[in-house]
Amino acid sequence: MLDQVRRVGDQVRRQLEAMGGANLPGTGAPAGDAPTSDAPAPGVETAGADNTRTATQEPDKPTAEEPKPEEPTKTVEELLAELDALIGLKNVKDEIHRQAAVLRVEGLRKKAGLDTPTITRHLVFNGNPGTGKTTVARLVAGIYRALGLLSKGQLVEVDRSELVAGYLGQTAQKTAEVVKSAEGGVLFIDEAYSLAGDQYGKEAIDTLVKEMEDKRDDLVVIVAGYPLPMAIFISENPGLESRFRTMIEFQNYTDDELVAIFEQMVGNADYDAGEEVLARLREILADAPRGPSFGNARFVRNMLEAAIGHHAWRLRDIKEPTLEQLRSLEADDLVVPDDEPEEPAVEPVAEDGTLLPPDDAEPAEVVDALEPVADAQESQEETS
Repeated sequence: MLDQVRRVGDQVRRQLEAMGGANLPGTGAPAGDAPTSDAPAPGVETAGADNTRTATQEPDKPTAEEPKPEEPTKTVEELLAELDALIGLKNVKDEIHRQAAVLRVEGLRKKAGLDTPTITRHLVFNGNPGTGKTTVARLVAGIYRALGLLSKGQLVEVDRSELVAGYLGQTAQKTAEVVKSAEGGVLFIDEAYSLAGDQYGKEAIDTLVKEMEDKRDDLVVIVAGYPLPMAIFISENPGLESRFRTMIEFQNYTDDELVAIFEQMVGNADYDAGEEVLARLREILADAPRGPSFGNARFVRNMLEAAIGHHAWRLRDIKEPTLEQLRSLEADDLVVPDDEPEEPAVEPVAEDGTLLPPDDAEPAEVVDALEPVADAQESQEETS
């Protein structure tokens, strides 16, 4: 009987071992140890029945992302070639070429141990919207880096809202943080004249002047905006006037230049615009008012975006349009953008400064100044 019980116990133990159950006394593992597995450890060689040795495969480990390779630094010649490839902007190109030549020679003189006067590198870009100021600023950042004047060459573009805080004392910290992010490159402040006129803007300007002085060896600041407000802004701040000595004027594009810009945008978007489309564009440009609010390249970009929308609507019922239909814009696709601000009406003024009535106004009645007017007499009697 005892032998039968022992055999049953051995059988139960073997079944538990086969099932991977808890270790029992006498099974070869001490009680309380963690369950063991017959699986070989990763990377350990094992011998099979045919004496063939195999290695267990280690579990896959997540691979770290490889750092993206840095873009190769462009040379001064390459960047100036990109500048020259821009449409229009002849006087801007000439001035940037001159600046690059002056700064290059300054660097060579310094390298040769010669005394060199300190040349202000900060710039003022005067011009209406859409005249290429930001594009040129980005190229200037690259040119200065290629000349060894800046360590990084990045462009940080901001306006008043990114420099001014809601409370006094916070603006200085906010402006200093923005300048720090631009260190090693170019800080581009659009509509910089909006900083004038209040204590918050003054705090930003004072902080900017200090940071420009502290980081003068590795920071360039470009301020941009409409010509007249920018001239007043610079002249009313002596700390800025002494640091911004070079002003570059960005003229409005001509109609031919805007048509060429439009063609370039169309090609980059993989569309086609035939002569009828370009003729329609010229008609629209001829009627567009060219005041300070005119968007220049922004105007034709908005027109292209609207044309693409009209093109898609025109093809809405065509189940499988051809490649030509998918690419071709038509003259009817071009419409004046709705978001273009209208020029304010100008009141007609005579040579002596008096306002003139509109052309469709009825002539005024001639009244004898000595003859009393009945309505006026009645009104006076009612109030007396």
